[in-house]
Amino acid sequence: MKRFLSIITAAIMSLGLCACSAPYASSDLPENSRFEVHYIDVGQADSALVICDGETMMIDGGNKADSDVVAAYLKKQDISTLDYVVCSHAHEDHVGGLSGALSVTEAKHVYAPETEATSKAYTNFKKKVSDQGLEIENPQAGDSVLLGSSTVEFLGPIDEDGKDTNSTSIVLKITYGETSFLFTGDAERDEEEEILDSGADLKSTVLKVGHHGSDTSTSYPFLREIMPQYAVISVGKDNSYGHPTDNTLSRLEDAGAQIYRTDLNGDIIMKSDGKNITVTTSK
Repeated sequence: MKRFLSIITAAIMSLGLCACSAPYASSDLPENSRFEVHYIDVGQADSALVICDGETMMIDGGNKADSDVVAAYLKKQDISTLDYVVCSHAHEDHVGGLSGALSVTEAKHVYAPETEATSKAYTNFKKKVSDQGLEIENPQAGDSVLLGSSTVEFLGPIDEDGKDTNSTSIVLKITYGETSFLFTGDAERDEEEEILDSGADLKSTVLKVGHHGSDTSTSYPFLREIMPQYAVISVGKDNSYGHPTDNTLSRLEDAGAQIYRTDLNGDIIMKSDGKNITVTTSK
């Protein structure tokens, strides 16, 4: 039995997924530990870079037209390896620019939902993954991986069958010491409800607001479980969708969240020491 369990554990670890131990307490973080999240300004799209103790995760890459922006950002940060690449879902404004990221870095693991798209943007993404000799992995709710001394927990999607592509979004929470960061892709209310019903711990210090601040995301029940101190909205200036909506902004204000927006603040960088978060913006 022990040998069987060892084989299973080794197989899981080879996929980059693990039944990880509890996150570090802030007092137990390694000396000189470093954690930061860069919410990259890619207009009416989404992209974020997470760095922890020299390990890296990119979550979405904006539109295809943002490939050069994302590639340049990675080069500026002197990043040539991405330990994890996450495509939250198959829409171009999330997957498009990941081709640029994969052109200038070597990835170790690439995650995406099972739901794909036939678009050129998604096809290019799949080719870039294949060119690196990798296969796209589909994390399941409850899976987790380590990123340096932080823990990444996958909370969704719970069920992709028959769903709008937005609600197949990978939802994940990164915990570093006593701080945590929730990324929700474009998850809409039906996916939010499923995650709530799963009993997942959503409490987070920072929320990357779902679907660019659309009224179809960030419902009151979902937000009440998160109760973020900070909310980040990745959104384009004067976009045609009316994002973020007044209703979403009102809900975030009711929750007491300090709101940052890429259309107003540009690139948003949040650094954590395990207890407190400092924020800098490019404008």
